[in-house]
Amino acid sequence: MIIGAVFIAAGSNFFLIPHQILSTGVSGLAMITGYFTDWNIGMLYLIYNAPILVAGWFILGKRFIFNSIVSVLAVTWLMQVFPVFQFNDTPILGAVFGGCLIGIGAGISLRFGGSSGGFDIVASIVSRYRDIQLGTMIVGLNGFIIVALGYMKDNWDLALYSMLSVFITGKVMDVIHISHIKVTAFIITNETEKMLEKLLCLPRGVTIIKTRGAYSEVEKDMLMTVTTRYELAELQNIIKSVDKKAFVNIVETVGVMGSFRKRKA
Repeated sequence: MIIGAVFIAAGSNFFLIPHQILSTGVSGLAMITGYFTDWNIGMLYLIYNAPILVAGWFILGKRFIFNSIVSVLAVTWLMQVFPVFQFNDTPILGAVFGGCLIGIGAGISLRFGGSSGGFDIVASIVSRYRDIQLGTMIVGLNGFIIVALGYMKDNWDLALYSMLSVFITGKVMDVIHISHIKVTAFIITNETEKMLEKLLCLPRGVTIIKTRGAYSEVEKDMLMTVTTRYELAELQNIIKSVDKKAFVNIVETVGVMGSFRKRKA
């Protein structure tokens, strides 16, 4: 979360804010407010995120939102630490590099079980019910804010630069965090019951397959479960905590037919 926050704060203060270009989601709302009022953008980012984080606490689960709170607080603090410094004179380069840095930061946060707050949380809620890429969804959610910037400042070049930044952020996020991709894990363990108890808390369906080692001729249980890339880190942590000697084969799943429930808190 801290590493992701460094990328987000750097992309904002060094590339976007000096050119008055917008970032994604709540960051964009904070920026557009700050551009017209001269209020502190970092503090506005924290204030705007507060109600969304509270709502997410009840829908997405405590661990995800706790990590998101850490990210939001870190971004707010780092935006006070990093000076607003214009690295380049060309707005289009600011949009490109700012979008890349923020996309990397947001993607890292999502990859490791949190988010950078704002529309990431809104998109995460929607993605549990619809198989849509997070980055693509966030680009759509930002359209209204970008149009508002162009209208209020009467400068459509800034709006177009902002759209470029948001588009790049979304694409970079999808490269780092690909929640719509499914994976299948085959787990051979001697701790079947303990493993099942933990795995079913994800919650995901688990199939028990009886196996026999070709060399040892020892019978063991193999557990098969289909999950998402978003949940893979948590799945691996569960396996290690229950049985460090478990043999695990994780393969990317081309498609899933039948009932595949989106994860709920």
